[in-house]
Amino acid sequence: MFTGSEDRQRCSSSFPGSAGCRVAHASRVLVSASRRNNLSKSPRWRDASVSTRDARATRQPALPGRRLTRVFAFTLLEIMLAVIILGMMSLAIYRFVQANITAMRISSEADAVEARYDGLRELLTQQLQSLPPGTAALAGEPLKIDGHDRDELTWFCPAGPGLLTRYATGDFRVSLRLRARDAKSRQLDLGLLRKPKEDTAVGNEHETWVRLIDNVGTLQIRFFDSRLNTWVPRWTDTVTLPRLVKVVIGRTDARTPTEITVPLARMPL
Repeated sequence: MFTGSEDRQRCSSSFPGSAGCRVAHASRVLVSASRRNNLSKSPRWRDASVSTRDARATRQPALPGRRLTRVFAFTLLEIMLAVIILGMMSLAIYRFVQANITAMRISSEADAVEARYDGLRELLTQQLQSLPPGTAALAGEPLKIDGHDRDELTWFCPAGPGLLTRYATGDFRVSLRLRARDAKSRQLDLGLLRKPKEDTAVGNEHETWVRLIDNVGTLQIRFFDSRLNTWVPRWTDTVTLPRLVKVVIGRTDARTPTEITVPLARMPL
């Protein structure tokens, strides 16, 4: 039995261009086509092809599903890490801002307290340097209560803005001293006790208390006597004034006391 190529070679070599060779080749082509059609119509061949297509259809979607699950899992991990990082950054920023606010508040409170001491220094300088000599305008007494210094400085001066007596008339007797906040409290405040100079009343109905600094521990006042060339705790001279007046305030909010020195006359060289 010869194939189609062998028949064509044989026909072309024996009888070139003969009609019998062309007819034989056409018949063989028809037979092979009919065999392929019968094979495709066979139930066994059709079942095998259908099962192959079904297996491919069931296997192909499995790979994209696994890839999608992996992509979602990786994205969730990234979101969790981002949330953790943002939380840590927010906490750090909150602590930084809170620390700065606390530092600013403490600094502002300290500046306000120091401003009070600076105002007291200016007030004492203005008042004491304006005292005329020879009029017994200044006096000082050392006092101690429970072992703590509570000295008192007294002077006479006219009314004016320095003692908050802008609308008053006449002269005043002013004392720099410590005073308890109330009867039940042991807290001491530093202030000025004002009273009209010509007032002869025994009671204190005409006295006015001006609080300057809150919560002060001790008050020590010293006077520099140029005749003795030393500091003395008491001043009772009615003719001359001391060269220097030193006020030492023991503070409850600081370890070191605040010292204010006021010159009343020029020191000799």
